[in-house]
Amino acid sequence: MAVLEKQKRIDAELKKLTNLYADLPSNKKELLAPLIQNASFMKATLEDLQEIINEEGSTDQYQNGANQFGRKPSANLQAYNTLIKNYANTIDKLEKMLPAEVREKSRLETLIDES
Repeated sequence: MAVLEKQKRIDAELKKLTNLYADLPSNKKELLAPLIQNASFMKATLEDLQEIINEEGSTDQYQNGANQFGRKPSANLQAYNTLIKNYANTIDKLEKMLPAEVREKSRLETLIDES
């Protein structure tokens, strides 16, 4: 069930991002399609990782031998940190390819339009 719910979130983000680039020539759309797909997947995965980190915490306890133990960043936190960097990079690339009329809107106008 969780996979189906995640796929719905991916599809919704994919649709939203695809609509932003609807006016681009088809050759540019083909180039952007993998970036849009990856950005959609990364966004949904980041949301999942945030939920896991909120529930389980951001550190794990470890023990090496009898007397050496402590805490380290969790694997989920490490995955999140890596993925958020890749997501930001992908979104930056996509933003640079936005059609001029969309790119000229202020952030506030864009947020209002999405509401």
